[in-house]
Amino acid sequence: MRRPLAAIAVALSLGLSLVPGLAPAQDAAEIAAIKRAVFDAPDLPVMGNARGDVVLVEFSDYNCGFCRKSAPEVTAFLKSDPGVKLVVHEIPIFGEGSHYAARAALAARAQGKYPQFHRALMAMRGRAEEASVLRVAREVGLDVARLQRDMEAPEITARIERSLQLADEIGLVGTPSFVVGDRAVFGYLPRADLAELVAEARAAH
Repeated sequence: MRRPLAAIAVALSLGLSLVPGLAPAQDAAEIAAIKRAVFDAPDLPVMGNARGDVVLVEFSDYNCGFCRKSAPEVTAFLKSDPGVKLVVHEIPIFGEGSHYAARAALAARAQGKYPQFHRALMAMRGRAEEASVLRVAREVGLDVARLQRDMEAPEITARIERSLQLADEIGLVGTPSFVVGDRAVFGYLPRADLAELVAEARAAH
C-alpha cells in the first residue's frame, strides 16, 4: 500500500485507513525533522551510491521472510540503477535473535563490512540467532571478537531504538517497508516495482 510520507507523519492513529485531509495539522518543522531522521541521519547504514540522486529507505528485520525475499530484488535494483542511495533502518521486531542480528549488522560498519554482512544475513538459511549470526560474521571476514565488543556500544542501542520509534511515528505496519520521495510502501517489492517508485520520485523533482 502506498501512502504519502508527509501525511502518515501527521496521522499516526489512522493506520492503513488513512484518508488524505483527515489528519490533524502538525508543525512543518516537525515533519521536516521526521523526514531528516528517516532519510538523512548520519549514523544510518548506507548501500548503493552514497551520493545518489534518489534515496530509497528500507525498514527491515533479518528474521522477516518477506525482507529476505526482497533482498535479492533490492540488490539487483541497486546494480541496475547506480543513482540510488539505499538507507537501511534496522527494526528488529521478530524477537531476540532479530535484535542480536541488528546490533551485529550495525556494529559491522566499524569494520567497513555492513553491505556484505547485511546481504549475507538476508541470504542465510534458518533463523538469525546469536550462533548463526556469528557464523555468518566469520564467513564474511569480520573480526568476531571486535564485532561482539562493538555491539555493546550505547550508540548501537540508541540507533535501533530511534529507528523503531520512527517506524511507529510514520505509521509503518511491518517489515519490509520502503520509503522513497513522499511514498511509503509495505511488503515485498520486486525489482520492477522498486524501479517504478524511484522513477516516480525522480519525476517529482
